[in-house]
Amino acid sequence: MSTSLRTDAIVLRRTNYGEADRILQVLTPSAGKLSVMARGVRREKSRLAGGIELFAVCDIVLHLGKSEITTLTGARLKTFFDQIMLDYDRMQFAYEAIKQVARAAETIDEPEFYELLLGGLSALNDLKIELKIVQTWFYLSLAGLLGNELNLATDNHGMKLVEDARYDFDTTHQVFEFAASGIYGSDHIKLLRVIANNPPATTARVSGVGELIDDCLRLAQIVAKV
Repeated sequence: MSTSLRTDAIVLRRTNYGEADRILQVLTPSAGKLSVMARGVRREKSRLAGGIELFAVCDIVLHLGKSEITTLTGARLKTFFDQIMLDYDRMQFAYEAIKQVARAAETIDEPEFYELLLGGLSALNDLKIELKIVQTWFYLSLAGLLGNELNLATDNHGMKLVEDARYDFDTTHQVFEFAASGIYGSDHIKLLRVIANNPPATTARVSGVGELIDDCLRLAQIVAKV
């Protein structure tokens, strides 16, 4: 028995197949990562082509048949994050975010991956939000979904992180450790807490971010293991 599924989706990958078809990898809110056959989509008059763009939320209809192949039968653009394409660095990071989420979704079936990618693309589309803020938020969020959430409460001895102290980061045990001349101070910890618990647009309104964000981004990449 065949059924149809209508869902929002973000395209992760498009691969040409045969003369006119394309195999898509898409990420959906409820069905996770799916491989989909888009038949005839590369033909000039295909009604599907315009609805499966990268950097977009697509409203798609899928035919779930008896075979293992899921076929795309309908598609339209719901939200297109076109501002990303105006900035080379933002566009490159959008590709990186898609790659990281696609890799994670191979082994972990979590609906939060869709929300992470959607939030990342939305923030990248807002050119007023500094790119490094988006990157730091993305990597901290990704680390959390992968089970490597950054501990912003206690140090390597289980002691509460305190004001006016300096810390280094133990990459082996993924924890802060007290160091008199450490890289990270209380302002770093405060900023990391803001980034970890709020969307990038909130962090963009915090003053003094520019002085700290490089250190925070490096740490976020460490905990995300990228």
